[in-house]
Amino acid sequence: MLGITDYATFVITVLVFLLVPGPGNLALITSTSKGGVRGGLAATLGVILGDQVLMWSAVAGVAALLTAYPDAFHVVQWMGAAYLAWLGTRMLLAKPGAAPVLNIRPHHFLKQALMITLLNPKAILFYMAFFPLFIDPVHQQGLVTYAFM
Repeated sequence: MLGITDYATFVITVLVFLLVPGPGNLALITSTSKGGVRGGLAATLGVILGDQVLMWSAVAGVAALLTAYPDAFHVVQWMGAAYLAWLGTRMLLAKPGAAPVLNIRPHHFLKQALMITLLNPKAILFYMAFFPLFIDPVHQQGLVTYAFM
């Protein structure tokens, strides 16, 4: 369908990916709790923009570059792992009533959610390693193919 191989499997896998909470979910929950509906919508837009940047980076060939240069891909993986370890350590060591691990300030919900998405190892891995597996380079139809992803 439109240059996408096995669309049903792609949709099911994306839903499973979304069920695994990560920093993006934490940013959305924090933004909504601090900024109400407007804060949550702004953070949601930040996540969507971040996902678009990662998807179009993959389309532009960043995934191919990371495949061609495995050492660069390992650096990206280790940076993402370090980011998650840092967040996890801060959560484990946080005392009840302490400042939130992700201190999202009012009126910065969109920008902070965008940055969290762009630095999210799960999102990077998804768009650079997983996403290209479902694009058929022979039958893809340019922008139409990616509009339905």
